[in-house]
Amino acid sequence: MSRTATVPEHGSAAGSGRLAVAVLVLGVSLLALLWLGPLPGMARRAFSPHMILHLGVTVVAAPLIALGLVGLGRNRTVRRPVALALGASLFEMLVVWGWHAPVLHEAAAARLPAFVAQQASFFCAGLLIWAMAFSGTSRAMAGVSIFAMLFTFMHMAMLGLLLSLAPGLLYDPAFCLGAWGLDPLDDQRLGGALMAVAGGLPYLAGGLALTWRMLGD
Repeated sequence: MSRTATVPEHGSAAGSGRLAVAVLVLGVSLLALLWLGPLPGMARRAFSPHMILHLGVTVVAAPLIALGLVGLGRNRTVRRPVALALGASLFEMLVVWGWHAPVLHEAAAARLPAFVAQQASFFCAGLLIWAMAFSGTSRAMAGVSIFAMLFTFMHMAMLGLLLSLAPGLLYDPAFCLGAWGLDPLDDQRLGGALMAVAGGLPYLAGGLALTWRMLGD
């Protein structure tokens, strides 16, 4: 009886480990595709490609890598300080809003070192908030992580709406040439709409997933 009872547990752990590795590899591959493909060059000349690259890094690649790393370390019972989840959320907001201020956005478009710093901070912010949210073990950490996810959803949607409803170009026309056949203003509005919807909904989904997990526990 004892021997047969341990086999499913070992098989389940091995399956979870393989899934975590697959998710991690998928996230790293996507990140390489985003950074080594045509989007970085387009992102420095037009706004919607910038937003596609930004969202691909922060709400697709970074969460996949974070969840893969969390899955690989699932057996470690490390209790995360609640302040880490709040700090990750505030850091993410400062990074996103800061790099979309005209002076920093234009600096990243004009100079490669600033662009590299922008992309690295986008990735770190996304990785940190998702890793902190899903690696906690206490109910207090889960509650704060849910708040952090919903707060991020709200500020991403708010910034996206501001960008999409702006009556004119917010950035230097030299860095907003338009893409996909759109004129510069429509291109800016498309980028804002992408942030409001595609940038906010993953965090809403993450908050709901954490709520479901906490209720199940």
